[in-house]
Amino acid sequence: MLDLLARAPAKTAGSKQVLRALREGRLKTAYIARDADPFVTRPVADACERAGVSVIEVDYMKALGKACALSVGAASAGILKG
Repeated sequence: MLDLLARAPAKTAGSKQVLRALREGRLKTAYIARDADPFVTRPVADACERAGVSVIEVDYMKALGKACALSVGAASAGILKG
């Protein structure tokens, strides 16, 4: 599933940015790392559920960050609408 994120032409990383994209109606799919602090990821998961946006869980923040071409981990990320 991370392959889709890595190949996506438009993506965002970080919980604040994912929530912003969701509020603006630009988020297609959200990704959340299981090893991230729930205090950070729970608002993303809850907002996505309310908005009807699918959430994909991945095991590690490091893998999520790598899929977004970051040298650090990411608690959440998302694919933006084209």
